[in-house]
Amino acid sequence: MNKIYNKIKDKIKNNNILFIVLSVIRANCIYFLNKISNYQLEKNIFYKKIGYRLNLKNPKSFNEKIVWKKIHDRNPLLPVTADKIQVRSYLIEVLGGEKAEEILIPLLYKTDKPETIPFEKLPPDFIIKPNHKSGDRIIVENSHFNKNQIIKTCRRWLNTPYGLEKLEWAYKSIKRKIIIEKLLLDNDGKIPKDFKFHMFHGKCKLICVEFDRINNFSQSYFDERWHLLSVKQARRKKGPKIKKPRNYQIMLKLAENLSEPFDHVRVDLYNINGKIYFGELTHYRTSGKTRFKPDSFDFELGKYWKIEEDYWQK
Repeated sequence: MNKIYNKIKDKIKNNNILFIVLSVIRANCIYFLNKISNYQLEKNIFYKKIGYRLNLKNPKSFNEKIVWKKIHDRNPLLPVTADKIQVRSYLIEVLGGEKAEEILIPLLYKTDKPETIPFEKLPPDFIIKPNHKSGDRIIVENSHFNKNQIIKTCRRWLNTPYGLEKLEWAYKSIKRKIIIEKLLLDNDGKIPKDFKFHMFHGKCKLICVEFDRINNFSQSYFDERWHLLSVKQARRKKGPKIKKPRNYQIMLKLAENLSEPFDHVRVDLYNINGKIYFGELTHYRTSGKTRFKPDSFDFELGKYWKIEEDYWQK
């Protein structure tokens, strides 16, 4: 299926309408085939990516539990916090308006009609994202952009479903919009370090720090006491050892407060010269396809996560 899809996609990639139609058909087909085959497609992809058989009846590894979460976890706060717009209201509810405003990245514009984006009123640096997807973005620096190409890409985002193909339930019901935020840059003019707090039942057990995602991407892993771990992600460059941020305890407390209603969630924060910004809440890291080195770390991390059906009701 992938080979046929990729051949067709290459031929029609410049035709936005056909590309969208193909993407919608593909997503629905994969979702339907997974449902009628007891998730055999998902199991095949898991084995290919991770190297061992997916056990959904008794998940033990971190990745297995992510996939279990995709299929079974229906916490009503998942769609709210996966939505890059609604999550702002969640922060206000949990932290209070004043504290939330301190850490929220300034929102410059939101719309479901990309042609209305007021490019002439935007600052020189900004970032454009779909609120209902993970990983897609357009970074604009020094006002260098192609207006027509941005509008075309945004339309594609708005018309393409997300969540079906990867079984990521939280994204399926989100009302699709485009958001434009202030672009955060560090003192060197680069995308700032991203501190990703892996929270299990409200407690941090792992922090992944990501460096220079655009030009020279690398990652460093620390435990909750800020000890550097001999862990890396396959095909990722290992990052440097850095000092614990001076306001680390404030970051940790934020992560604990925001993660409280979930059995597992990743809380992403930035820290620029001591100023903390909220990035996002991530429920399905790499959709359950993170290949750790050593492989055993996948199961070590999974021990912190106690799977309990309908935990959010209790």
